[in-house]
Amino acid sequence: MPGIPGLRTWWAERPPAAGAAVMATGILSVGLHLTGAEALSWVTLAMTGVAWVALAADFVLRLLCERQRWVAEAESPGALSAVAATTVLGTRVAELGRQTVAGALLALAALLWPVLLVLVVRHWGQRMPGAVFLCCVATQGVAVLAATLAAAQRTAWLAHAALVVFWLGLVLYGLALARFDVRQVLEGAGDHWIAGGALAISALAGAKLLVAGDAGLYLWDEDDRGVLRTVTVALLVLNLAWCLVLLAAEAVRPRRGYDVRRWATVFPMGMTAAATLTAASVLGVPWLSWPGRVLLWVAVAVWLAVATGAVRAFRSTARR
Repeated sequence: MPGIPGLRTWWAERPPAAGAAVMATGILSVGLHLTGAEALSWVTLAMTGVAWVALAADFVLRLLCERQRWVAEAESPGALSAVAATTVLGTRVAELGRQTVAGALLALAALLWPVLLVLVVRHWGQRMPGAVFLCCVATQGVAVLAATLAAAQRTAWLAHAALVVFWLGLVLYGLALARFDVRQVLEGAGDHWIAGGALAISALAGAKLLVAGDAGLYLWDEDDRGVLRTVTVALLVLNLAWCLVLLAAEAVRPRRGYDVRRWATVFPMGMTAAATLTAASVLGVPWLSWPGRVLLWVAVAVWLAVATGAVRAFRSTARR
């Protein structure tokens, strides 16, 4: 069995994008909760919490003890997975009624988000991998958590702030799309799926804002609500279209073998399922719950496959 030195070696080699594993596991917990699979939802939530604490501790230690490495990693697109992972965990915690904890996670994400966003965007280049869309994912993650808390606590200003962040996230998606190397659809190692996942979390943010608006807060009039509903539907349709394109590309050019960026494949699948399931109730389209359930269990299967690959990679690294 690999010992402590092997574990340290494996952890030291962990890239910033490893936060996608926390994002993927957390969104599965959200989706499983939406389908009533509470036991599995609790298990995945516990795994998410443990992984988040480990990554957060490592984030702080590197900031204090390895400042140069921290800055170098903070300038890579994968650094924004820290914000996204925090908001996904916060959203699931908020659904449990733990509003104080969820609020603390929102405050932490809101503090990290602008700092990391500026660092990452300043170092954008041309022909970027799929991780470039994490700028949108992190932003919409803040919108999702803020809208969830606004609905639960009936806080109008928080809902309005979430709406502003939501529109900013769509702008960032457009900017990221202009930088995205389309060849990654056929050549990417897994993070190219974030191109669709960013639309999925945007659709979820729109759905959560609609829920907040229906909580008796009188946030916007019928015209504004109609615009938000239309945009949410359009985002969900575009997300599903992206999924079809990405699935076709995987069939044409399979990418076998484990890569840590494959966690960025699981997250968009789980997020698409969560967005579809949420939209089914919010938009009054109950038949959407069936494809949402199918997508969720596909995401669970892919999570198991990627987790198996991660365990094998860890063992291989530890032996070396």
